[in-house]
Amino acid sequence: MKTQAQVVVIGGGVVGCSVLYHLTKLGWTDVMLIERSELTSGSTWHAAGGFHTLNGDTNMAALQGYTIQLYKELEKITGLSCGLHHVGGITLADNMARFEMLKAERAKHRYMGLHTEILTPQEVHDFTFGQVNLDGIVGALYDPLDGHLDPSGTTHAYAKAARMGGAEIVLHNRVLETSPRPDGTWQVVTEKGTVIAEHLVNAGGLWAREIGAMAGVYLPLLPMAHQYLVTDDIPEIMEILKSGKEFPHVMDPGGESYLRQEGRGLCIGFYEKPCEPWAVDGTPWNFGHELLNEQWDKIEDSVAFAYRRFPVLERSGVKRVIHGPFTFAPDGNPLIGPVPGLRNYWSACAVMAGFSQGGGMGKSLAEWMIHGETEVDPRGFDVARFGKWTTPGYTVPKVIETYQMRFSVSYPNEERPAARPFRTTPMYDIFDGMGAVWGAQYGLEVPNYFALPGEPRYETPSFKRSNAWEATAREVRAVREGVGINEIQNFGKFRIRGAKARAWLDVMMAGAIPAPGRISLTPMLSPRGKIIGDFTVTCLADDEFQITGSYGAQDQHLRWFQAHAEPGVTVENVSDRLTGFQIAGPKARELLARVTRADVSGEALKFMDARRMTVGMADCLVQRVSYTGDLGYEIYCDFMAQRALWNALWGAGQDLGLRPFGMRAMMSLRLDKLFGSWAREFSPDYFPGETGIDRFIRWNKEADWIGKAAALKEKAEGPKRRLCAFAVEAGDADVVAYEPIWIGDKVVGFCTSGGYSHWTGTSVAQGFLPADLAGTREVEIEILGESRKARRIDGPLWDADGARMRG
Repeated sequence: MKTQAQVVVIGGGVVGCSVLYHLTKLGWTDVMLIERSELTSGSTWHAAGGFHTLNGDTNMAALQGYTIQLYKELEKITGLSCGLHHVGGITLADNMARFEMLKAERAKHRYMGLHTEILTPQEVHDFTFGQVNLDGIVGALYDPLDGHLDPSGTTHAYAKAARMGGAEIVLHNRVLETSPRPDGTWQVVTEKGTVIAEHLVNAGGLWAREIGAMAGVYLPLLPMAHQYLVTDDIPEIMEILKSGKEFPHVMDPGGESYLRQEGRGLCIGFYEKPCEPWAVDGTPWNFGHELLNEQWDKIEDSVAFAYRRFPVLERSGVKRVIHGPFTFAPDGNPLIGPVPGLRNYWSACAVMAGFSQGGGMGKSLAEWMIHGETEVDPRGFDVARFGKWTTPGYTVPKVIETYQMRFSVSYPNEERPAARPFRTTPMYDIFDGMGAVWGAQYGLEVPNYFALPGEPRYETPSFKRSNAWEATAREVRAVREGVGINEIQNFGKFRIRGAKARAWLDVMMAGAIPAPGRISLTPMLSPRGKIIGDFTVTCLADDEFQITGSYGAQDQHLRWFQAHAEPGVTVENVSDRLTGFQIAGPKARELLARVTRADVSGEALKFMDARRMTVGMADCLVQRVSYTGDLGYEIYCDFMAQRALWNALWGAGQDLGLRPFGMRAMMSLRLDKLFGSWAREFSPDYFPGETGIDRFIRWNKEADWIGKAAALKEKAEGPKRRLCAFAVEAGDADVVAYEPIWIGDKVVGFCTSGGYSHWTGTSVAQGFLPADLAGTREVEIEILGESRKARRIDGPLWDADGARMRG
């Protein structure tokens, strides 16, 4: 075993071997993997081995497609068999809500190049050789890529391909300690000696928590005990095999089960409601190739349902029961990427669907390590999407909920209740008493809207317009006709200080850094020129700045800032210490004037100005800017002063019609101005020129800002696609995101976001078209399987000249 390596990967499951292979594929050969036992020891060896592309996150779905298509390449490279069976997969819908979800997923697949199809009940019957009881079945989604494989053979194929690329694999060698060194490298102490690694990858699987704890890291994941059954030979399956065909995968979400062929019988697994978290306090080091005891009682109801849906099962004997643990993150997606707060420490954990996702996750992590960024937006699987606020007390109930709802319909407006409320502001009880209907952002309770007395305090999950419709319309009117108030806790906020702060920000940000007392809007770009941040920058003094961005992306952004740290510059995350309110609407200035002695006239406090002033009793920073697109102000104060600030504003605003508004209204208001939204119009998937955010780039500033060369190249060549806005002839459902855009009989683009502009009475969509088609006036947008006419919008629907916002 060598004593130094560029990369050490800990863990020899399918994910660790995939990471190792992709590192060699992308050119790093001084890499090694250390495994405590044999390859596949953990959850890999007892996995059911199914693979599929269906995933609500489009980038995850695309990476799952990459994973599945990679297997034939691995077989060709290594000469080893992955045991591939591309039998196709059918996801059943036993109600209209589930069918609408499948139609929405199929629509996304159109522009992703995944060729899925909606099936009728009769087609389900034909595809499954008549072995599915169609009672209650509305339809299904068919994916020809779905199938199953040999978990052991596939893992060893990854390992052999990595060895062929120069990697070393060391087995039967448990890692005992991991310690950071002053130069950023890692000391990895093992049973067979010590290795100094430039980079350390935690692909520990069931032991990822224990490996993380060696470095002082808490990774929010939990093993769950999962059970599946393998039947004896079944005559009906044997007849199918004689015809030269194979039985397809069948996922039955209503029965919480998945079914596939196994030899001459069937294999069926369950995501049962009475589920069991396993090894909550830590995975024993001596656990490996064992299975858990059979527990028929917890799957009793699921088995009974399966017998009704697949009658052939009831006539079949059970050959064996596989009951073993595998890991989940709180939202079910992997935990991949650089761990915040540590240099050169990488997570490759909680890849629950290892044979659907392992290839894509290995590819993405290798790209991240070698190139500094991933090909696609990693937001859905980035380990930094969970902050230091996560605890085992949060993770356990959230993982249980995710397991139980693995096959549940996932609605765009759904708010799942487990582990809530957890993080709240001083306004929680006040807003709750005012009828707040709560959402959660990065663990924080945030009002989505406010219900009036007698109205439900719950938004019904739906793919269509929900019962929040009237409440959202009320709040929009309150802002546009009078003045609304909204909490601004849910912004990511950083303080940048030091003599070199301005010079540092000039390198980090592509836009202008403002003069004292002024605000600017600027994108932050990656070296490849992709958008990794969308910020408001406020100059508080020559050596002090506040930058404001996405609350949910604060750990990603802090990680980036820390990776580019410079002497003489301090960066402090004040997201949860700095809070306050925004007020917006035509009477917002009058309200502010009532609670401060400062001059807030249009001449004294201009659009994009920032001033320190006392508001009520609180020392505040007041910024004249608002995402509502109206006359508005953001008022920041210390966390401890928020209640006093609220009392001052609320008491002074009653005769002005002051009303609270939530995120549903905020997202409707921004559509009036066609404002883009972080993680929708602006994300690491996109370049600035194609989104229009390049208008905030300061092209002529002297600083050599990050991403400059790539952005200049895009500017010179012109963007290949452009963000456009559309008024949609919608029915009772609006665009959410990723719906395909059609011109004629061809899918040419996709939507990034949309919704209903209550103030203008318009269903709005934003999305990308190829640059040569961006001038097209009429398109069609597919919403829940129905084609809807849409007309190109060339400018804001309201306050087109900005008179209200700037006046």
